Amino acid sequence: MAKKSLGGRVQRGARLARTGVRGATGMAGAKARGLTGRAPDDLRHDEMAAHLADVLGEMKGAAMKLGQLLSFVDLDVPPEVRTAYHEALAQLRDDAPAFDADAIWDVLEEEYGAPPDEVFASFDPNPLAAASIGQVHAAKLDDGRDVVIKVQYPGVADAVRADLRNAESFAPLARFVSPNQEIGPLLDELRERVDDELDYEREAQYQRAFASRYEDHPFIRVPDIVGDMCRKRVLVSERIHGQRFDEFVAGADAEARQRVGEIIFRYAFGSIGRFRLFNGDPHPGNYLIEEPDSAADGGVRVAFLDYGSVKMFTRERYTSMRTIEQALSSGDRDTALTSLREAGFLPRNAAVDEQVVYDWFQMYTRPVLEDQPFTFTSDYAAEVIRSTTDPRSPYSDVLRKLNLPPDYLLLNRIQWGLNSVLARLDASADWRSIRDEYVVEAATSATDLGQQDAAWWRERSGAADHL
Repeated sequence: MAKKSLGGRVQRGARLARTGVRGATGMAGAKARGLTGRAPDDLRHDEMAAHLADVLGEMKGAAMKLGQLLSFVDLDVPPEVRTAYHEALAQLRDDAPAFDADAIWDVLEEEYGAPPDEVFASFDPNPLAAASIGQVHAAKLDDGRDVVIKVQYPGVADAVRADLRNAESFAPLARFVSPNQEIGPLLDELRERVDDELDYEREAQYQRAFASRYEDHPFIRVPDIVGDMCRKRVLVSERIHGQRFDEFVAGADAEARQRVGEIIFRYAFGSIGRFRLFNGDPHPGNYLIEEPDSAADGGVRVAFLDYGSVKMFTRERYTSMRTIEQALSSGDRDTALTSLREAGFLPRNAAVDEQVVYDWFQMYTRPVLEDQPFTFTSDYAAEVIRSTTDPRSPYSDVLRKLNLPPDYLLLNRIQWGLNSVLARLDASADWRSIRDEYVVEAATSATDLGQQDAAWWRERSGAADHL
């Protein structure tokens, strides 16, 4: 049976370039109009946003992942324009164009050696969601369990790697923009993360690692993997019924939004602080909000999905990160700069304004450094992005001289994503105290959720001690 093609490297690169130029021109114009006080052309940007959603959705792969990121991060453009792009591109998180049903059926038959209706008790050919490299279908196993099946698009592996090779062609430009950046190690890290995302058996291992670590957690849920059913291009996990993030935000009251914001923050920082693990794909399509089973449960839980982009820090790298964080928190400028240099951020043979570097890292970590409580806002999220992308930023000249160590590639993506997600929730809390629960020995619980989490952790650690 003929399979739908995702396009060759040259064609994908050319189409992405044309769309990127068109989109960049539109956003730049919107920004200029905002700076001069002229109202943005709403209709023009509605059309541009719809065009971007169509092109990136059809291309799938890395191009679509870019669209997913643009769908929720707080870009440095006027609010009216930002809203137009967010609304149009939001479909790429959950409701992207579905792939040809016959081609998906063929992938399943190739992986199992039998058609889906023989492998599963039931299989719904209509996808629950379509994402960047695969789409999700509902099914039922012979033992009665409800599951979801993520099926990789045929040809997407070649398409994603073609996108990455297209990215390599921008290396000379990257060196011009950031002359001290070590491009090779960064691309190696990117290739490794891409290979992880394309291998569903490896993703199953990552998801199982998170699921086992968060087993029986009071407010964090990770779906269990059905390991014997997973294949290179097929991932099978338990089905969780919950509300999508956008739907939740639209209807939730302030108390519920604060709870979900704190859960998302705790999941990110707790995974790193306790397990040296983090999930590098924080976009809202990967959250499901579960209603409590009973009033006694105390509130909604959050299920975290999609483990294709996971990173585990070595003990040495994690120790280095903590040294930098502690120095920034205590205002120890000299230790912070020494640690940043040892971690590879500061070039050894190039002079940079160290005070500007220190000020930028302070700004970047403001949610846990500033007087508490701190409220996440779209303005702050946009400020962080602007500081690294706007040539007029006071940090621009210095940042272009820095080097991004490969281990921090996904961590940057998490920071941008979390800022914008938490801003959508108007999340406000004593984030420093919450962060300290996971990194400072004998820290007290800052909130009711913290007390629940600490009790769960004590029980889990005690059970492990007796094994």
